[in-house]
Amino acid sequence: MEEKGVMPIQDMIYEIRGQKVMLDSDLAGMYEIETKILNKAVKRNPERFPEIFMFQLTEEEFKSLRFQFGTSKEGKGGRRYLPYVFTEHGVLMLSSVLNSKKAISVNIEIMVTFIQMRQYVLSQTDTNEQITELRKLLLLYIDNNDKRVNDIIIALNNLIEKPKETKRIGFC
Repeated sequence: MEEKGVMPIQDMIYEIRGQKVMLDSDLAGMYEIETKILNKAVKRNPERFPEIFMFQLTEEEFKSLRFQFGTSKEGKGGRRYLPYVFTEHGVLMLSSVLNSKKAISVNIEIMVTFIQMRQYVLSQTDTNEQITELRKLLLLYIDNNDKRVNDIIIALNNLIEKPKETKRIGFC
């Protein structure tokens, strides 16, 4: 059961650079530690966190992300540094550097959420078939209506063209 005011884990998972990731600040909140403590633990163990496990957001990525979840403006007591994000494997690795019962239980919850999301996506096999069917229908529609669309384009082009000059008769 979800506690009041606590965001569900799946709402803290974002897609950045084609990967599902979680923000350092969200993870720190779940582990009930400060973000700087989490990041210090990670920096003390750089060999455990290659770029495929964790990376720092660019300014553009962070602005886009802030727009998505509506944080306050810069300079209002916010972050001094761009946030780090952790992939599923990076979150798993965090439990080895944050060796507490809370970190272990939170990591289990997060891993279960990632697994459930993956299973949901894999269970959506009808979606590809539906897209294929819609594509076929669209191509059929284009084939059937191609002449009509072409006729409309010709008519519009005729209206746009400059009128042909005629010879004037009489006094100018």
